Amino acid sequence: MYDMKNLAKLKSLDQNAPDAAKAFWAFDKAAMAPGAISSKHKELIALGVAFTTQCPYCIEIHAKRAREAGATEQEISEAVFVAAALRAGAAVTHGTHALAGSQPSHS
Repeated sequence: MYDMKNLAKLKSLDQNAPDAAKAFWAFDKAAMAPGAISSKHKELIALGVAFTTQCPYCIEIHAKRAREAGATEQEISEAVFVAAALRAGAAVTHGTHALAGSQPSHS
């Protein structure tokens, strides 16, 4: 199902929804452009998000771009664990919704 060759089909999306596609690609370019945050750090952020969304396309693309921007294997590895911590933390904090009927005790 996930084959990088599928990305060639993006041209069909561009052709079938040109206004939305043009707006998306412009937004993507602007969001990833270096600014207050460097390209390397934006790519590491993108990798962290890709790990949490579990998008193999994004992981492959942004890992390559992160390396090209100077990210080391250590930085990429740390991004993995930042993403894991956030994903786990979200599970814990969302778990509090399951406890909606109980109130904390006041001592």
